[in-house]
Parts: sequence; C-alpha cells; structure tokens
Amino acid sequence: KLFFTDYGNAAKVERCDMDGMNRTWIVDSKIEQPTALALDLINKYVYWVDIYLDSVEVVDYQGRKRHTIIKGRQIRHLCGLAVFENYLYTVNSDNLNILRINRYNGTDVQSLARIDNAKEIRVYQKRTQTAVRSHACEVDPYGMPGGCSHICLLSSNYKARTCRCRTGFILGSDGRSCK
Repeated sequence: KLFFTDYGNAAKVERCDMDGMNRTWIVDSKIEQPTALALDLINKYVYWVDIYLDSVEVVDYQGRKRHTIIKGRQIRHLCGLAVFENYLYTVNSDNLNILRINRYNGTDVQSLARIDNAKEIRVYQKRTQTAVRSHACEVDPYGMPGGCSHICLLSSNYKARTCRCRTGFILGSDGRSCK
C-alpha cells in the first residue's frame, strides 16, 4: 500500500495500491493540514502531523482507532516524522531540533539534537525493514521487472502487478509492452 496526505480542497489521509488503484480515504474529518506521515508496519498504524492543529495523531490502516498522541504549542512547526520502537521522531522547523515523543501517550518529549536545515527524518535500522518475499515485479529471465517492458507496479497484493510506461509511451494491447 501507498499512504499519503492531501490538504487541498479537502484535507485527508489516504491509501491506495502501489499502482494508484483502490484509493481510499482513511481520515477525512477533524483534519486541516496533514503533512508528515509515518507508518508502524508491524501493528499497521499511520501517524501524521497536522501543522495547522499543532497535533500528532494516529489511526489504523482502515481509519479506525483514531486518537491524538500530543497536541499544543510545544509541538508547533513540526516537519518530518518517523516511528521506531516506543517513540516518534520529528523535526521542529522553527528551531531545527530533533524531538523524540513517546508514541503511546505523548509524554517524555525530548530534544535530542539540533541540525541545521533539517526538514525530514528517517530511521534506518534492520528491525524497521520487513522481510521481502517473492513478488509480482521480480525480474523475469529476460531482465524485465514483472515481465513489463518499462515500469512494474505492485497492485492489490504482492502477487499482482500493473505495467506502466515512461512518459511519451503508451501501453500495448498485451498490457506489458510500451510503444
């Protein structure tokens, strides 16, 4: 799945398949300017920062179990969000501090460091990466991902795929080759 935010005409948190199909709103009320997004891949939770409401909230992948982690002035100007173990990590764009917030109750907010020009944060740790199983976009014997001549996108699950073409090409009637 692909998760993303939008705060154009109607603010929301959405998800879709990797090929853009099955687009679903998972949060569309009591939300103003959702920006940074982080996933708990194990427990299937989506965390987001709302910079207008000065809040960090969480919801499950289906849009249920929503609650506020932390809200208020102490978390104004947040950008970037990452989750690892019991904490959320984020950047305060006003003073460029890296913050650590307890993701279960919003307590224990600590400033860990200051980094000039920080706008995003990521946690790179082996435990944050899920094991990869075989999937529909694996390279075939001819060197083509999923048998697609240009781009292979996973679809509704890891066994399904959709072929797409680079700009200037159209997908052929076979659904795999680009012309």
